[in-house]
Amino acid sequence: MKYGIALGSNLGDRLKNLRQAVASLLQRVPGSRVIATSAVYETDPVDCPPGSPGFLNAVIELEAELQPLDLLRFTRAIEAALGRPNEHEHHAPRTVDLDLLYADAAEVNHPDLTLPHPRMTQRRFVLQPLADIRADLRLPGEDRSVQEILASLPISDEPPPRVYALDWLDLGSP
Repeated sequence: MKYGIALGSNLGDRLKNLRQAVASLLQRVPGSRVIATSAVYETDPVDCPPGSPGFLNAVIELEAELQPLDLLRFTRAIEAALGRPNEHEHHAPRTVDLDLLYADAAEVNHPDLTLPHPRMTQRRFVLQPLADIRADLRLPGEDRSVQEILASLPISDEPPPRVYALDWLDLGSP
């Protein structure tokens, strides 16, 4: 199954946190491999407490032979291992945040997980990096492609995501 995973960090060495999160996914999730990586974008915090530092955001596509709820358990364990408390204030600053965006064409409605991610189509900081790797993707229940959704977002007062790093992830040779 192919999964879209959004990564974010706004505490500590943000780029290192993103790299460690991906390395942990590859180490912990059996048979997983990264298929695609977006650029890393620097973004202003959205809906965060006042004074929150800026984020680095990226999206990867991961191939793994497990069910979405099982992958969710891995991502939560990785967040905790990298310093994000299991109990935290909503939108609090964090060392790393891993959000499952989609799982192939699956639709999941579970108390712990909704796929496709219910708010991703409203978030430029998710759609911009996702468009880097899957611009033509049409999510389940959506008539428009990721690129079309991104283009339709209203212009806001906050600055657009800024490219921070292009080749940020060393996946080694194939």
